[in-house]
Amino acid sequence: MSETPVLEPPPANVFVNRREVRIEWGDCDPAGIVFFPRYFAFFDASTAYLFEAAGLPKAELIKTYDIVGIPVVDVNAKFFMPSKFADRVVIQTYVSEWRRSSFRITHELLKEGQLAIQGHEVRVWAVKDPQRPQGIRAQPVPQEIIDRFTAIGRA
Repeated sequence: MSETPVLEPPPANVFVNRREVRIEWGDCDPAGIVFFPRYFAFFDASTAYLFEAAGLPKAELIKTYDIVGIPVVDVNAKFFMPSKFADRVVIQTYVSEWRRSSFRITHELLKEGQLAIQGHEVRVWAVKDPQRPQGIRAQPVPQEIIDRFTAIGRA
């Protein structure tokens, strides 16, 4: 584990979603701490909750924008302190960068107000690829999606 850094606030004008997670017995390894892949499951769910909190639940995104989803193409995490069974942690999630057809999500897991884990995902705005029946391809993120997060962040 690295030395715990000072938690910096998210950038101004960024919409942040926060949720509390209780660490369950099944999240832990035999040493009694969270088994690291579980954090990535927490982060994946946190991304869905972020979009839902912005008024864009996944089912609506798929239907309205005819996408197959927003799959992860890159993921990483830095671990500063462990979490254990029955801990209550807060995960704050926000889009830290919009790109043409992808975006970077930042997840900060806080334990007792301290940064315990910082994770990032890069996701793509994915549609069916008409050239390959089972394939998908990236497509530009609609400006109205970006604007939705920006407008909420300013509110």
